[in-house]
Parts: sequence; C-alpha cells; structure tokens
Amino acid sequence: MSSPVKRRPTGHHHGDLRNALLRATLELVAERGPHGFTLAEASRRAGVSVAAPYKHFADRDTLLAALAAQGYREQCGRFAAAVGTSDDPVEQLAAFAAAYVRFAADEPALFDITFHAGLDKSRHPELEAAGREVAETVMPMVGRLTPDPDSAYDLLLRVAGAAHGLAVFLRQGLFGVTESALAETEDRAARTARAIVEQGG
Repeated sequence: MSSPVKRRPTGHHHGDLRNALLRATLELVAERGPHGFTLAEASRRAGVSVAAPYKHFADRDTLLAALAAQGYREQCGRFAAAVGTSDDPVEQLAAFAAAYVRFAADEPALFDITFHAGLDKSRHPELEAAGREVAETVMPMVGRLTPDPDSAYDLLLRVAGAAHGLAVFLRQGLFGVTESALAETEDRAARTARAIVEQGG
C-alpha cells in the first residue's frame, strides 16, 4: 500500500496567521514607526493576501492594539521581576525605573506601539485593563512609601515619567551609541528614582 502523499502547507492557518501578522507589524513599526505602514503592507510582509488580516483584525488600529496589549504584558513581567529583587521599596522603585529603560531598549517597536501609537482606549478597553495591571504591579511598593493613595500614584507617575524621558533620550542617541550607554542610562534612571523619593516626590 502506498504511503499518503504529504501536501505542502499553503499560507498561514489558524493562530499562525495572527502571529505572522503581529510579527510583520512589529518589523514594520521598527522600520517606520507605528503610523508608517498600512494593513496591506503588513499582509504582504506576512506573505498573506490583503484580505487575510480581516479574519482577526478589523483594521490597523485593532492590530496595533493587540501588540500594545502584548507590550503591557511584557512590562508586567519585567517590572514584577525587577521589584522582586529587593524588599526595600526605594530600591524596588529604582529597579522599576531601570527596567522601564531596559524594556524600551530591548523592545523598541513594542515601546513605540504601547506609548506612541495614539490608540483610542475607549475603542480598545483591553488596553486600559492591561495598563491598570501594570500599575497594580508596582503600586504596592509605592504605597509603602506614602500611605495616601493619591500621593502614591503621583509618586509613581513622577518616577515613571522620568524613566520614560530617559528611555526616549537613550533611543534618540542623546547618551551616545556605545555599548555602555544602556547600562549607564539604567543606572541614571535608578538614581533619579531614588532622588525623587528623597525629595518627597
């Protein structure tokens, strides 16, 4: 009895299509930014028909929102690991700031999509929920530094804002392009976080 003929796979099926589109979009964002491509270009990059994405994504923003949610999940994991390195809330906050810079350097496309794509959170409520999960990952340590919830949130915003600015400066080459630039910027973010706490936020 002859063995069955193995058919060559054609195109992407099931989850493969979705993942192929997500990977292609990350590549395009890395090259052109979150607004520099069309859904048709993402389809061609993924090697599928221009109609294929609509099986999973209503439009380009829906595709970007899926990646933004992925970016938030990546941050959650990184920040949880960072704050787990110490029991001192000040050092936890410093580690969070350093991890923020590292995320921007390691995942530039995800960073740009998460923060610079201008996605409408009212249209993509999953993003608001994902962002809230990130905040809930780091809020407990800030709450140990100041019992007032509003003050704690303000302190977190100050540290995150400083880390974000340093991450953007690093991406723009303001700290040089040497191999040590990332480590130096992580250290700078950690020092800045400590200083913000010492100054009372």
